[in-house]
Amino acid sequence: MKSEYYKDLKIHNSLSGKKDFFVPIDNNNVGMYVCGPTVYNNAHLGNCRTFISFDLIYRYLSHLGYKVRYVRNLTDVGHLENEDGSGEDKVAKKARLENIEPMEIVQKYTLDFHNILKKLNTIPPNIEPTASGHIIEQIDSIKQIIDAGYGYEKNGSVYFDILKFNESNTYGKLSGRKIEDMMNQSRVLDGASDKKNPQDFALWKKAEKNHIMFWNSPWGKGFPGWHLECTSMSKKYLGDFFDIHGGGLDLKFPHHDCEIAQSEAIDGSNPAKYWMHTNMLTLNGKKMSKSIDNFILPNEVFSGDNKILSKAFNPNVVKFFIYQAHYRSVLDLSNDALLASEKGFNKLISGYNLISKLASNEKKSDFDVGLWVINCYSKMNDDFNTPMLIAEMFDCIRFINSVNIKSKNLNNSDKEKLSEVFNNFLFNVLGFNLEDTNQTRNDSSVELIKLLIKLRNQARVNKNFELSDQIRNDLLELGIKLNDDKNDSSYNLI
Repeated sequence: MKSEYYKDLKIHNSLSGKKDFFVPIDNNNVGMYVCGPTVYNNAHLGNCRTFISFDLIYRYLSHLGYKVRYVRNLTDVGHLENEDGSGEDKVAKKARLENIEPMEIVQKYTLDFHNILKKLNTIPPNIEPTASGHIIEQIDSIKQIIDAGYGYEKNGSVYFDILKFNESNTYGKLSGRKIEDMMNQSRVLDGASDKKNPQDFALWKKAEKNHIMFWNSPWGKGFPGWHLECTSMSKKYLGDFFDIHGGGLDLKFPHHDCEIAQSEAIDGSNPAKYWMHTNMLTLNGKKMSKSIDNFILPNEVFSGDNKILSKAFNPNVVKFFIYQAHYRSVLDLSNDALLASEKGFNKLISGYNLISKLASNEKKSDFDVGLWVINCYSKMNDDFNTPMLIAEMFDCIRFINSVNIKSKNLNNSDKEKLSEVFNNFLFNVLGFNLEDTNQTRNDSSVELIKLLIKLRNQARVNKNFELSDQIRNDLLELGIKLNDDKNDSSYNLI
């Protein structure tokens, strides 16, 4: 049964450039395809932001009562180094550098990807197809594109003819790039001589003698192009026209523009009704990059084993940090931002836990809970606006704290509604892990102990031995034994 709020949902559609009301193609059923990672390296936080955002979208659509088929691919072949489709296959190159088989690379980094998303408590997609597992479908797609007159074979490779396509269609619908500008900016690169035009992209690449990932095809031994896999697999599992196609903003061009062109060449239809894109994550105001040592992996954030952050941060805190910016906004990661997010998250969970402890009666509450619930849904229905939803939740936390401080009662019905709505948004929609919230509070307890030790050290310097002894004795009663040396103290639990 669908929620009463489902009709108000608006999604920013990259195709139209505006927020459109969400009206599924098939009433209660929603098809969503999200471009997954190329599994040749560890998942980074920018990837995680994209998949956390679409996990939220999947969760919220399900919460509204839709039956969602969520498909997210894994690219394990065909993604070449350069944007123009030249260079080595990323997976094959990594295999060569690590001196292992390509599918060992795929397995290694697929496991890492799944492990990170599990720690972040995201729901696995309904279907997670791989490019190498759908070679037959991709070959079939190429045949259809050739039959339509938009693909051509040269020396064992097959390319998409963008200029021919643009005679009766429009290439660049998402990015807004014009073919004339692309032609002016193009340059002839090594290995591109087989193309009719520099802008053409590969549908199938001939495998050279030293290439170790290849399959038989009507055009000889080779491997599929990167753009082709998403077209073939989305059609297989969601049909020729489905509801949502998502990915990072960096995929608008050329990947998604190419997907649209391929789909229109095959059946004359743009594959998705709504196109959604998440923005980038920066680190300390700069683009994340290994080359300038401005890079951090999720596990390094969770463990604290890095040179950038002052401490370890729980996955819940990382998710909360990500939700404090809209998914279409640039978000900058820093130590201060994570510390602030940790405080905010703990405050939110503490407020939620306080609801059940409040006394209740039948008197009308000072806080309009019904209006607050409507406001929460209106924020999420405004293109999944998590920062505004969190602001609404903090407004309610202030009310809950005031009721507690003043030892006032809360209306029975309001208390039940607050608990229900908080539970739905915190855990079902935003996807925080209730078990991990205990660890987050434990992390905070460690910081409090360190703060008390710091205060006690200052008391010792000031020769305030009464306060120093009191802190030591009070901690001991709590099972925390201090071990003093000349200038500082360590502790252990007893």
